Amino acid sequence: MFTIDLMLKNSPLPLSVHRKTAEGAEALFSELTGAMRSGSSELLELTCEKMPEKKLAVFSDQLAAVQISQKTGASPSGKAPGFAAIAEALGQ
Repeated sequence: MFTIDLMLKNSPLPLSVHRKTAEGAEALFSELTGAMRSGSSELLELTCEKMPEKKLAVFSDQLAAVQISQKTGASPSGKAPGFAAIAEALGQ
């Protein structure tokens, strides 16, 4: 399972959706980064493959960063991978 984390401008918490395959995660990553590069404000509607009832809609001009991570089991430190863990490690 692959997690795609989205960080929004002026928001401390990431949003995330999941993809079952690396190809699906890479395709979504490319779509999101392409929308970020375009400079326009388009509405992006995302669904989660892990929880199909989960839906997100964000404006592309509000995206600050996108990250892909693969779930490989429990983290030895008990912390989830991603932006939140990095911010916590930096003391922010």
